[in-house]
Amino acid sequence: MSKVSIVFWSGTGNTAAMAEMIAQGVSEAGGEAVLIPVGEANVEELKKEKAFALGCPSMGAEQLEEMEMEPFMCELEGGIAGKQIALFGSYGWGNQEWMRDWEGRVASAGATVVNGEGITVNGAPDSDTQEQCKSVGKALAQLA
Repeated sequence: MSKVSIVFWSGTGNTAAMAEMIAQGVSEAGGEAVLIPVGEANVEELKKEKAFALGCPSMGAEQLEEMEMEPFMCELEGGIAGKQIALFGSYGWGNQEWMRDWEGRVASAGATVVNGEGITVNGAPDSDTQEQCKSVGKALAQLA
């Protein structure tokens, strides 16, 4: 059975809900989903995986959360070349620039963003976002 880590930071619960939907997709595809709040994630263990998901909402001036997710990404990005990574997160304002920046950062580090772009939603996940999350979870289970 393929194990898929879903590492996330969530302030309001919207990104956590997206993580749970991705985990549901992994499970539906026969994989084992492991939900990990970023503060509990182990970079060295994650670097051993072929495919995983990272989630963070837009914060401040459209950026990753600065206290946990940004330091985690700084530590992780040197070891993600060749990985398949799904990105996801919610936002409450702006034009999703934080996700485009994150996609570019992951690609520059040599990884592939699953489905070519991250999954974003303004506020709580709607039915379309739920389906996107489940679909990317199923894809990760096949890639892991």
